[in-house]
Amino acid sequence: MAGFGFHPTLADFHSLLFALCHNGLVNHAEVFFRESGAHFDVSAKTYTILISGCAVVEKPENAQKLFDEMVERGVEPDVPAYNALIDALCRGGDIARAQEHLKDMQQSRGLVPDAATYGPFLRAACASKDARDALRVLDRMRMHDLTPNVFTYNAIIRLLCELGEIEEAYNILGEIITRGEKPDVWTYNTLLNAHCKKNEVNKSLRLIARMDKGLCVPDRHSYNMLLKMLIGVGRIDKAVEVWDGMETRGFHPGAATYAVMIHGLSCKKGRLEEACGYFVMMVDEGIPPYQATCEVLRDRLTRHGLRDQLEVLIDRMRRSTSCTIQEMASIMRSSKRADETRSTSSDQELPGHDLDENEWRGKWKLGD
Repeated sequence: MAGFGFHPTLADFHSLLFALCHNGLVNHAEVFFRESGAHFDVSAKTYTILISGCAVVEKPENAQKLFDEMVERGVEPDVPAYNALIDALCRGGDIARAQEHLKDMQQSRGLVPDAATYGPFLRAACASKDARDALRVLDRMRMHDLTPNVFTYNAIIRLLCELGEIEEAYNILGEIITRGEKPDVWTYNTLLNAHCKKNEVNKSLRLIARMDKGLCVPDRHSYNMLLKMLIGVGRIDKAVEVWDGMETRGFHPGAATYAVMIHGLSCKKGRLEEACGYFVMMVDEGIPPYQATCEVLRDRLTRHGLRDQLEVLIDRMRRSTSCTIQEMASIMRSSKRADETRSTSSDQELPGHDLDENEWRGKWKLGD
């Protein structure tokens, strides 16, 4: 910069430190700080950036050393500096020392904690599956009229859902809205996942309707969970209804969502033709299917002796404007003789809906 007639400022120094820390290059950031820090009047913000970097890479001891160095240099720590240190300690599992610093910032420094101060304690409680401790921290925040951000609220809701405390999770959802925060799609998806795992059709559909009212557009995870559950319990009518309403909600299905319908319907008695319909729809829209989707549909059609229908699909793929789809036509033509040695039942039901979405991409096999 100096070569171009510009002298770097403290703000420039902070920007470079932040970029290094943000990308996990904390050691490089500290070396840069040691080499260049003497040219700037470093502040609490300088140290806060470095301490936050230590939190990201979970090096609480380094964070503590930097904080101590700051104090020794006569740089007065502020609330963000304490927050960064508390975050680093909580991520490193040293909750006791984090609580000591919380007490110190209030009693020795006269600082007032904010919502970001308590956030690490909440997330640490959630990570250790301690719902009681998480709710205690939340109560303490309420006493000081502090509101967690949605990310932290989501961690609490997820923990409560994992522990089966769905009603309490809904109470937290209500609190988010009451306090003027806007629940995001992950807030709702966490609750939706809990309902889908329990095959609660009506509650799941009501939650989707609540998302509409809250102006939160369901995403592919929302629809994939819901459609998989509906097909799994035999509510094909509702699955089709949800599918038909996706476009009006501004959602356009991709390969994963098509896979839910195709895999699910092909494993339901008398629904193979509908599965082919969704496959044709996907091909006509130029969306390349997963290899597993091609294999499942091919093997189902072959097992039922519907070679003519299979040839129609292959021809449709070859005439696609997508080169990828054209190339995948060869997968539809190849045959899996090994599959004939497996169960000959053509009425096999759809597996559980709690599979990770990545399983659609290549791990779904008949008979799972």
